[in-house]
Amino acid sequence: MDIHHENFTGVIAIIIASFLWGTTGIAASYSPNVSALAIGAFSMGIGGVLLVVSARKKLLIDYKLMLKQPSVLLFGAAAVAIYPLAFYTSMRLSGVAIGTVVSIATAPFFAAILECIISKKSISFQWMCSFFIGAIGITLLTLGTEQHHNATYSLQQQSVGILLGCIAGLAYASYSWAAKRLIERGIHSQSSMSGLFGCAALLLLPSLWFTGDNLFSSTTNAMVSLYIAVIPMFLGYLLFGFGLNFIEASKATLITLIEPLVATVLAIFIIGERFNVIGWLGFVLVSLCLLMQTIKPKAVSQPMTHTI
Repeated sequence: MDIHHENFTGVIAIIIASFLWGTTGIAASYSPNVSALAIGAFSMGIGGVLLVVSARKKLLIDYKLMLKQPSVLLFGAAAVAIYPLAFYTSMRLSGVAIGTVVSIATAPFFAAILECIISKKSISFQWMCSFFIGAIGITLLTLGTEQHHNATYSLQQQSVGILLGCIAGLAYASYSWAAKRLIERGIHSQSSMSGLFGCAALLLLPSLWFTGDNLFSSTTNAMVSLYIAVIPMFLGYLLFGFGLNFIEASKATLITLIEPLVATVLAIFIIGERFNVIGWLGFVLVSLCLLMQTIKPKAVSQPMTHTI
């Protein structure tokens, strides 16, 4: 398998994962009486347990090597635990589209910073251009989303929601970097993702004692909780970890800009959030950003294997 085919395989895996993640906000909106903290803790916690079970053979081989990287393991696990709490609360306070857009759009920036500061990797001109275009697109996408129930969101709530979205973006970039770091140290991608998520589950699941009262209070709540835990979290992160075998964490997080596109479109057609001309222009720009990341000229691909 040549490097171009490997890169393409990794990109496709992360695109599919992004589509799955893009459904989480809509799913969570069907359980408004369930705490956002409970949804986040349950989905990521159970997803982590399933990842550990599915990767148990790989973990038995790699766990000693993982324990030799305690700072990376603990840093990544803490980021995994923080991410769902910030992400779902952000969507609850500012709306599905805006919460998802801010959480995902800020991740590539933080991922690049982490790779530059910690991993000492340079930033390519292509990445800078695609990030600039994507940032403009995300801004327009946010401005172009008109929620029919905007009156329920006060300015203070939306501000807090956007701040939490930025925290979620930092957490997402952090555990993506940690997973990639473990993979680069010779740990299998399944072991890397399941190790981080399994440790995070030890922190997240006990919190359900205080927040999880309504998780299974109705059939709808139960179905939503199980769907988010099994499909977007478990299956999505299996695909994400697989993709990290082939591409950098910063590129992976940039590709996942497709998640807010999916979330926004679903929010428009399913729960009635509206999208104007500015929003559609943002949609086009983010799509262009994705295209720039997935199509790389062969002539420059080889010397850029160690750049973002």
